[in-house]
Amino acid sequence: MTDSFDLSAHGISAKHILRNPSPAMLYEEAIRHDLGTTIADSGALIAYSGEKTGRSPKDKRVVRHPQSESNIWWGPVNFPLDEATFMINRERAKDYLNTLDRLYVIDAFAGWDPKYRMKVRVICSRAYHALFMHNMLIPPTDAELADFGEPDFVIYNAGRFPANRYTTGMTSRTSVDLSFELGELVILGTEYAGEMKKGVFTIMNYLMPARRVIDPVRPVGNRQDDALRRPEPAAHRRRRTLLERRRHLQRRRRLLRQGNLPVA
Repeated sequence: MTDSFDLSAHGISAKHILRNPSPAMLYEEAIRHDLGTTIADSGALIAYSGEKTGRSPKDKRVVRHPQSESNIWWGPVNFPLDEATFMINRERAKDYLNTLDRLYVIDAFAGWDPKYRMKVRVICSRAYHALFMHNMLIPPTDAELADFGEPDFVIYNAGRFPANRYTTGMTSRTSVDLSFELGELVILGTEYAGEMKKGVFTIMNYLMPARRVIDPVRPVGNRQDDALRRPEPAAHRRRRTLLERRRHLQRRRRLLRQGNLPVA
């Protein structure tokens, strides 16, 4: 973990920039700096996403560009956005992030195969967002992080700051804007963490068929998140199963003590 990471290449500066902090540190950061954040009896972090408790598909926009416009199915899901408006929203996100003393950066990989994986950089203001993407993406080794270089895809998560409703093309205070050409996602007006995952999944589903890696017609299973992560090792799967059983027994004992569960 680095506490003095330089984001000047992205036009961002902050007194404390925590790069790839451990989950334990992100728990501590969230509890200290995010009002209302706590830990469940299962050990999971409980955080609040504000007004938005799910994705905002009607507020998602894709930059219409000559290089990619013929490859995108425009309509009620993929709303077009001009490049100038994207730049205005990106500048708005950066302006907000530059007002903060504390930022989090997650540098990690989308895709397991080194031949096809994408280097993703997440820049955000909430520890819970950083923890979410730490779980979604493949964390680099120390050597890979030292040699990470420039990312292929950057997420500017300024979700606590709203979009300007009077900016051309905006229909609300929320806007999730994607540029395939710049390899950037800008989030304004929503703190729902799933927008970041969906952005990565969208760009991977755009790039991989072009590289003949996946079939764009056939769905990639029901659990889309698995397309971003590594296969779970057998030892990890066994340990997770044991933990789930232990938690289930703990819940049953607690309910028995409270008299809310009949003894079989």
